[in-house]
Amino acid sequence: MKRSLIVIAAIVTLAIPAICQAAPARPGAYVSGFLGISVPMDADVTTFDFFTNATFNDRVEFDPGINVGGTGGYDFGIIRLEGELSFKQSEIRSITDKADGFQFGNPDGDLGALAMMFNAFFDLHNATPVTPYWGGGIGFAVLHLSDTFGTDIVNGVPERVLLYENDDDTVFAYQAGAGLEIALNRQFSLDLGYRYFGTSRARFGANKDITTDLKFESHNGVVGFRVKF
Repeated sequence: MKRSLIVIAAIVTLAIPAICQAAPARPGAYVSGFLGISVPMDADVTTFDFFTNATFNDRVEFDPGINVGGTGGYDFGIIRLEGELSFKQSEIRSITDKADGFQFGNPDGDLGALAMMFNAFFDLHNATPVTPYWGGGIGFAVLHLSDTFGTDIVNGVPERVLLYENDDDTVFAYQAGAGLEIALNRQFSLDLGYRYFGTSRARFGANKDITTDLKFESHNGVVGFRVKF
């Protein structure tokens, strides 16, 4: 994560001298790539264990993770339409039983999201090379939940237990955000952006011994590089 922050800061710093003399980017087809940080929101997780016929409700917190992807689309001047493919992944930091407040020790698991989105962004062009924009998109995401373990207290003895089983689920996804396009010249530009990303509720382990339901939401900051054709 620290390396990603260093890379992002270096890209922005190296681009600053070129910004003052750059012309606003022109309309046309484009592709871009981006790298950034995903900060997932806490998730309310419902688990049903078919062996014990019991339902558990947990509060799950995540560590910040990576957000990487690319887009391809067309800039019409005022509005841009694009397709986006992105991947986000974060490690699980803590799992707390909402019924009694017990926090499982040393949780080990992660959640990833491979998203395919259709976006529309409105560009607020002006006389400078810096163009603010806002917009959002819809699509779907393939969420992947790994086998997740935690330390529980069983009969007074610490015991490593499986809390969530490994599985995938495909769900509806949406996002909204804003940012700045910084033109380096008529063909190349930087993109500094924020995205709120969310999904409908996913169900993992539908055909397994443990089912897990959760909704994925995250705040995302990105630095992108865009090429116009």
